[in-house]
Amino acid sequence: MVILGLMFTAAPGPGAELVKLPPPSYKGAMSVEEALKARRTVRQFAARSLDLWQVSQLLWGADGLSDPRGHRTAASAGATYPLEIYLVVGERGVTDLPAGVYRYLVKEHALEPGVKGDLRQAVARASLHQAWMTQAPVMAIIAADYRRCTARYGERGLMYTHMEAGHVGTNVFLQAEALGLGAGIAGAFEDQGLSQALQLPKEQVPLLVMPVGFKG
Repeated sequence: MVILGLMFTAAPGPGAELVKLPPPSYKGAMSVEEALKARRTVRQFAARSLDLWQVSQLLWGADGLSDPRGHRTAASAGATYPLEIYLVVGERGVTDLPAGVYRYLVKEHALEPGVKGDLRQAVARASLHQAWMTQAPVMAIIAADYRRCTARYGERGLMYTHMEAGHVGTNVFLQAEALGLGAGIAGAFEDQGLSQALQLPKEQVPLLVMPVGFKG
């Protein structure tokens, strides 16, 4: 069915619905070299909404499927893929997408709705009151389920998971720049407070908060 101009499809589980994202583009106007040169950490954002295609491209660039065999845009030790990406959408943050928390489903290239409402202030409070991040229309939250990697690699899987979070974070920076957007990054937050605000599953640990939007 269609709600607010978006196509929804049935998700696994009773009553769940997914927001199907537009297909990503595999060719952009900016080269990798140009994005690398221009990339800066942004902490001031303009009061402008994103559209759903920009969200689609940002999430695909972060850790989306890059070929039919299941490989992704970010490297993963043993293809264990221990990371989850959540999108915190502010009020009027994305055109025709209600404010709330969404989990990016890589295989479906879709968003799974979670907590409703604008949680940017709650994220900022949990992030040691870093008020600058509330200016961004969206925030990408990178979280880890360490067990997916440690089941194969033991304690060393912790390091591999952190390395992968770095890969995904860099992808967010570069894809944002290529879209004419800017991204910030924060690793200073109260793990439990942020997890509770986002209602993350107990096995998942937040690693990075990356606000994204038009540069202010």
